[in-house]
Amino acid sequence: MNNLVFHPIYSQLSLPHRHRFPIEKYVGIRDALCTHGVSKARFVQPDAFTLEQVCEFVDPAYMTALYNGTLDAKAMRRIGFPWSEQLVKRTLTAVGGTVLTAELAEKYGIALNLTGGYHHAFYDFGSGFCMVNDLFIAANRLLQYRDIDKVLIFDCDVHQGDGTAKLAEDRSDIFTVSIHGEKNFPHRKQISDIDIPLPKGAGDTLYLEALEETLYLAFRQARPDAVIYDAGVDIHIDDDLGHLNVTTSGVFQRDKMVIDYCKAHNVPVMAVIGGGYQRDIPALVEVHLQLFKAAKVYD
Repeated sequence: MNNLVFHPIYSQLSLPHRHRFPIEKYVGIRDALCTHGVSKARFVQPDAFTLEQVCEFVDPAYMTALYNGTLDAKAMRRIGFPWSEQLVKRTLTAVGGTVLTAELAEKYGIALNLTGGYHHAFYDFGSGFCMVNDLFIAANRLLQYRDIDKVLIFDCDVHQGDGTAKLAEDRSDIFTVSIHGEKNFPHRKQISDIDIPLPKGAGDTLYLEALEETLYLAFRQARPDAVIYDAGVDIHIDDDLGHLNVTTSGVFQRDKMVIDYCKAHNVPVMAVIGGGYQRDIPALVEVHLQLFKAAKVYD
């Protein structure tokens, strides 16, 4: 089953020394999966989205300025990356990867992208390392399938999926859920269909109890035909930006609970790896690998 989406460009971006974004982790995950015996044949390489394709979902003025490198300095600071042609190419490839993951999930029942989860991107601006909201675009792709009328975006990144919530606020066919740190970025939250803000230091027990209750509520209210799962690991106890103190075992139990719940309801699920900000890349990769263990990509 070729349901793992990866492109080398995911980790090909020159950033300033000590930049907060751990760009190396994507190829690190791919390499770790191969070390665990995952065949390279299972990985599918996406094509980059075109400017025209992205502008179906993003403000053309914003996107054109980003594409051409004419976005003003304040807007780029809000994004958090220095502009480069490679940044634009990587962004468009990541979007293509998440959309391809949606297509593979519809085909196989489950698929995983080794990047994705750029949930702080809004219609006409980027924020928090996010330029284009791949989750929202993937949801729209899934809705093109004849048997999919409702998509659930289930976001477990430690930061609220504010851009996703805003983009989908008037959409009855996209249901948004965010389980996140209450006192964390973004400081101004948007309104998802379900928001579960958790206190600092929540730990495994409180987190997993909240997850179980939220899954039940989300499926009962949304009755989804497909699920997009943002499996951010910045909830981890060693994450520099998370503060929720969930252990590696807790991350595995979270990912397994979400995937198993979707399978039990016969709903296709696609996952993106979301955030994770340890500077120790091998340690960060190990936490991200819990998603692939939970999906039984390897034992």
